[in-house]
Amino acid sequence: MSRYGQQFGPDFTFLGVPVCDLDDPASYADAQVVILGAPFDGGTSHRPGARFGPMAIRMRDYLGHDGSRPSLALRTDGLVDLNVVDAGDVEMYSGDIEVALPALEAAVEKVTRSGAIPIVLGGDHSIAFPDAKGVANVLGHGRISMLHFDAHADTGDIEFGSLWGHGQPMRRLIESGALRGDRFLQIGLRGYWPPPDTLDWMAQQNMRSYEMTEIVHRGLNECLTEAFTIATDECDGVFLSVDIDVCDPGHAPGTGTPEPGGLSARQLLDAVRRICLELPVAGMDVVEVSPPYDHADITAALANRVVLEAVSAIARKRQDERDGTRWDPAQPLLGNRPKSV
Repeated sequence: MSRYGQQFGPDFTFLGVPVCDLDDPASYADAQVVILGAPFDGGTSHRPGARFGPMAIRMRDYLGHDGSRPSLALRTDGLVDLNVVDAGDVEMYSGDIEVALPALEAAVEKVTRSGAIPIVLGGDHSIAFPDAKGVANVLGHGRISMLHFDAHADTGDIEFGSLWGHGQPMRRLIESGALRGDRFLQIGLRGYWPPPDTLDWMAQQNMRSYEMTEIVHRGLNECLTEAFTIATDECDGVFLSVDIDVCDPGHAPGTGTPEPGGLSARQLLDAVRRICLELPVAGMDVVEVSPPYDHADITAALANRVVLEAVSAIARKRQDERDGTRWDPAQPLLGNRPKSV
């Protein structure tokens, strides 16, 4: 099958990066990051619309779509320095979850086997199962840890009579053996779900979940530092899964299950940057952007910047490893530039 493009719109790429076709290995042979769209919301339990997320995330920028974004904080152009390409959307019919998810898993696995990092634009959070499992199929089951940003644990068992949905992917990942429960770190949980019996199951898997009250009390950076130690113990890579509803609805209203009291946009971007600067990120997804419920496109813009922050930090990390340097994002913007005399 030739390149599919976007399922719900014209075939444009993430901010103008080059195209690739997963059926043509030569088109992404030298890529270090491959972007995939997962236009699926068949696992949604409440407000739909996340099937339109990939298109919104790709396009939501006020700058020219020229395939270049130099980072002020990191002094790198991640879209160029990393050789980022866009494979378009995986064909995913939202009416058949048991066909759609394996198709995505196969695509993610193909990207990972090529040596590139897959970044998947969702779609509802049910896609986290094929995303993380596709990476683990290549790098080893039990060898990939998970950093999961979300208002919700997504560890339900049977919801609405089904094993599959956006409230269950994390349980299915652990049950499958693809990921270890004791290397599963959740950040930003809050609100009124899941119920006590599900929390009991999570504790039995030795999961570590940072609820917002703990984050506020201890500080996000301290919680991240602790999580990083766990995530890198006996694991070769980290999968980063970002549900945009980890942010307060004031910062990300365009999502299916908004929960007040979450992270700010700034906190999320700083956390993603730090993760991708410090950890061996092997794959990533950004999910639950629902454009029909967005206001002034601010949720799609935040998701776009989450991707950019990750790509920029991965590029910076590789540059530092190559040059033997260590970048400090807190240094003054013009500190390393010559001044007039």
